[in-house]
Amino acid sequence: MRSVLQIFSLALFLAFLCSGYEVMATHIRAGEITARRISTTTHRYEIKLTAYFDMQNGEGAANAQNSVFFTIGNVRSTGTPVVLEAPRIQPIPNIGNNTTQNTYIINYTFPTAATYRISFEEDNRNNGILNIGPPPTQNLNFYVSTILEINANFGLNQTPVLLNAPIDLAAVGQRYIHNPGAFDADGDSLAYHLFTPQRSGVNGAGINLQYVNPNQIGAPGQTEAGASPATFSMDEITGDLVWDAPVTKGYYNVAFVVEEWRDGFLIGQIVRDMQIIVDDARNDRPLVDPLPEICVEAGTFINQQINATDKNGDKLTLTSTGGVYQASLITPALAKFNVAQQGSQGTVTGQFTWQTSCNHIRLEPYDVLFKVEDAAGPNANPSLFRKLVDMTTLSIRVYGPKPLGLKAVAATDPAGTAYRLTWDAYKCQVVGAKIVIYRRESCSDIPEDVCITGIPAGSGYEEIGRVAVNETTYLDNDNGNGLRPGVSYSYRLVVEFPRPGTNANEPGNLIGGGESVASDEFCLNLPMLMPVITNVTVDSTSETKGVITVKWTKPAASSGLPAQYRLFRAVGQTGTAFTQIATINTNLTPGAADTIFVDRNLNTLVNPYNYKLEYWYTQGGQLVKLDDAETASSVRLEQNAAQPNQVGIKWAALVPWDNSNRTHRVYREDKTKPGTFNRIADVTVQGPQTFTFTDDGSDKYAADGIVNITIVKDSTYCYKVETVGSYNNSQIKPAVLYNFSQILCVSSSDTTKPCPPVLTLDPLNCDSLQAHPEAFCNSPTFTNHLAWTYPQSVGGKDCDPNVFAYKIYYARYEGDTPGLIATVTTPPSPLSTTYDHQGLTSFAGCYFVTAVNRFGSESAPSNLVCKDNCPMYVLPNVFTPNGDLKNDVFQPYECPAFVQSLEFKAFNRWGAQVFSTKDVNINWNGKTNSGKDLAAGQYYYEVTIYFESSKKVTTPTTIKGWVQLLR
Repeated sequence: MRSVLQIFSLALFLAFLCSGYEVMATHIRAGEITARRISTTTHRYEIKLTAYFDMQNGEGAANAQNSVFFTIGNVRSTGTPVVLEAPRIQPIPNIGNNTTQNTYIINYTFPTAATYRISFEEDNRNNGILNIGPPPTQNLNFYVSTILEINANFGLNQTPVLLNAPIDLAAVGQRYIHNPGAFDADGDSLAYHLFTPQRSGVNGAGINLQYVNPNQIGAPGQTEAGASPATFSMDEITGDLVWDAPVTKGYYNVAFVVEEWRDGFLIGQIVRDMQIIVDDARNDRPLVDPLPEICVEAGTFINQQINATDKNGDKLTLTSTGGVYQASLITPALAKFNVAQQGSQGTVTGQFTWQTSCNHIRLEPYDVLFKVEDAAGPNANPSLFRKLVDMTTLSIRVYGPKPLGLKAVAATDPAGTAYRLTWDAYKCQVVGAKIVIYRRESCSDIPEDVCITGIPAGSGYEEIGRVAVNETTYLDNDNGNGLRPGVSYSYRLVVEFPRPGTNANEPGNLIGGGESVASDEFCLNLPMLMPVITNVTVDSTSETKGVITVKWTKPAASSGLPAQYRLFRAVGQTGTAFTQIATINTNLTPGAADTIFVDRNLNTLVNPYNYKLEYWYTQGGQLVKLDDAETASSVRLEQNAAQPNQVGIKWAALVPWDNSNRTHRVYREDKTKPGTFNRIADVTVQGPQTFTFTDDGSDKYAADGIVNITIVKDSTYCYKVETVGSYNNSQIKPAVLYNFSQILCVSSSDTTKPCPPVLTLDPLNCDSLQAHPEAFCNSPTFTNHLAWTYPQSVGGKDCDPNVFAYKIYYARYEGDTPGLIATVTTPPSPLSTTYDHQGLTSFAGCYFVTAVNRFGSESAPSNLVCKDNCPMYVLPNVFTPNGDLKNDVFQPYECPAFVQSLEFKAFNRWGAQVFSTKDVNINWNGKTNSGKDLAAGQYYYEVTIYFESSKKVTTPTTIKGWVQLLR
């Protein structure tokens, strides 16, 4: 049985054969609608239909088409669309292939910004079209539509225009190519896809016709190269419509959509319905040489040769279309295309020239279409000859010139360390363009490719600011925070360009976005004015006698000596409760042992530690702090999950240098030589903080001898890890930094952590406190009392009873990551399960507790417990602003407790606002905000208060009441 598709195709084909190409009143072959905004103040657009009529079989009807009707409707509205009549402009009588081009134009002001469909319909299509139905196709009307998005964010946006006529001859058995030559003057990105031809529906909408792709008529067919089946496709990026290759001669209609995209948003689309005429041809199509994409700096003169050939020696005509030739689409200078010997046989050469300028910079490339068409040569039979074409596209990207002359020098700034950047005046002074400043730490090359503009992703540069294109300087003080002293910073510039209608130059500005190539790097190879910590290494692991050695760099010698280092320590890798542990005076004498401190009597068994270094110098006879070095923690080693008869470990260090992409060293104690650690593995690590290793007993490092073991259950094994890192800065010595963790002893059966404790927090009795507000006023700090229990079992599994310590974590706000604030290690026996968090400015905060076993393995967090303050704000109901210094101002009783902010408003009896303030204590003196005394009487107030809470975003409390003003 024949398929439905075969029967449909055969019926259409027979109808075409019976028609003999002759129809009475059918004439429309192809067309599309475009729109262009023509007003800067209103939504007024020029709407144009470009239609192509059959002059062989419908000349009378074509000539009579003096006007057409547009239907315009809001896509998202059910209202009745507008119907407008548009007159015909002077037609082009014959563009080839017995086709005339007609344009119809009308100007229309859209009522509001919205999404509109503009459509056109007209009877009749050609008869005998083979791939649409139902037949006869002369009874099918022709319909196309365009979606226009009117949006203030798009400026003076206009649709693309299609510069290449949609009528070409195709030859049976030969590859056919068509490109619409779409050009978008706004520089928007264009995309293409096939679409089903339509007829008109209700209220300007379209209804799909019965349609099959042309390659399925006479299927399967084969390509020009002999592959089967024949193919029909459209390149979504270039817009090349390729049919490789027709099987059956006749008329075919196809449709496609040209989509307009900006910054990832679809902002409009055009439907083109076009006709392909397929005939037998005793002829081979000509070929035009393909052209690679070119990328040029604005101001470059392009001189490109175009070559086409015909193996039959036919006469060749080489033409070109593109927006670069049209003054209405780009600003001068326009491109030119010259063919010295048009119509020459076998070979033809053209010369494309274009003097680019700053006005031509844009994000998307310019596409220039070159088309070669043959004509009968001396060896051809004119009666059998059919003209054939080939085409190619030259894609040209025009980018902004590279910014030049970038330099940076130290600048005086209240924020601290700052640098003043300067550069040469930019070559392309386009209104609305911005110079974008990028910075990274340390110097770095980036790949240079003229087809890649801007700063490549992953290069480490971050935008720090942008200025107008006519500026030549920028102060970098890290947005008022001050830069890190002594750090070598690298800077680059990129210029970003606006789109049309987005700046004061509209509508003349035709720049379509885009950017420049990045400037050359300017790198500040600065001396290290500020020391940096280089080592926090654990020398001894003990509950009470642990030792950590801290080292740092010696800064460059400068005035202001003598100087001083001050070293601080906090418990925990993220600890912030720093305590000063050392003061070291220095004259920066080379070789002096003043950049090292051995920290003793620590609990390195349970705790990691965090260190901070301050550097002070002499100014005016006084020591003045220059800055803080970035904090650095000790390496913390913990047990990690592993299979039976294996031991898993993991380690982490929060340090300013880079420990990733390095090979760390793992050591295991040799049980035959207690206290001796054998290097068993080198671990290449990737992540920035936490690294892992699983020990199966084998020794993978042979240089210090092979010590293999068999890991057995319930036996204890001890490990330490040496991290390897670097600042990746040639000025910091040593270049490679080595730091040891504490020693961790674990059992292969200790694969689970201790159980998490259960935490409670003493509640506040707000009623009692409100009755005695002096408790708030007289206490400068507050204390939270924590208590917890350790479970015997969880989920039916026994908990490790050998808890060695508890760790307490605190966060000021819900959602923040709690940091370690204390470790409870020393009994009163049994081990204490309470803790007082003292010195708080409010009760608000969140806590959890963890348990640590004898191997240093830490449990999961306990339940998170958060606590809030008792809001305290009580107002009197009378005040007497009479100047006797008694009750002269309206303010809260006692002290307002835990008030973050408030807004107070007072109203008279008629509801008119007479006073307002954001003063937490209000302090209303009975006057208006302008200082006018208010009459005695009753006033009403409303207070909106934000109290300090454990939540970052709090819900306001509103208090309403009245107060009597007496004089």
